[in-house]
Amino acid sequence: MSTYLKKFISQYVNLTDDEFEHISNKFRNKTIGKNSYLFRHGDICKDLVLVQKGCLRLYYLKNGVEISVWFAFEQSSAIEIYSFINESPSEYSLQAIEDSEVLYLSKQELNQLYQKQPKMQEMMRNFWEDVILNLISRFTALQKDSAEKRYLDLLDKPEYLKKIPQKYLASFIGITPTSLSRIRKRIARNH
Repeated sequence: MSTYLKKFISQYVNLTDDEFEHISNKFRNKTIGKNSYLFRHGDICKDLVLVQKGCLRLYYLKNGVEISVWFAFEQSSAIEIYSFINESPSEYSLQAIEDSEVLYLSKQELNQLYQKQPKMQEMMRNFWEDVILNLISRFTALQKDSAEKRYLDLLDKPEYLKKIPQKYLASFIGITPTSLSRIRKRIARNH
């Protein structure tokens, strides 16, 4: 746990060994089986989740269809920001799409760390900035890029193509699985 957690935290802040030890002791481990949920629509997202192994997806339902909006791979975070910050029921569900191992820190523990470890505030500010920039980038791509361009961008992210079923990839780029099949065939013919 400590090597992975140290790598994640060091992206956002430099800690002494003592500071890191105090913070890392607040995180807990959890194993989640394939297709199991960390939370479902209507639940409150109470934890900051870091994926050690596996893959999670954040999705919502629209007219009975699952729309995937985010994937969290190894060494990345998974959180539903609105629910976490406002402590309100989520419009989303967070599900493991393969057997996964995660570290998690409750919002209550996070707030206590803010008081006891001031660098935790700096770390989370930098973390939130990173999350917001990624969300803006994703939103912009959905608004301005074609579905084919969004798929081509995924080709630069092999973990998406290896781990994520086509139906989830299609909803992630904003199209149907049939449209994704057509795009993949067209790209294959042109290369």
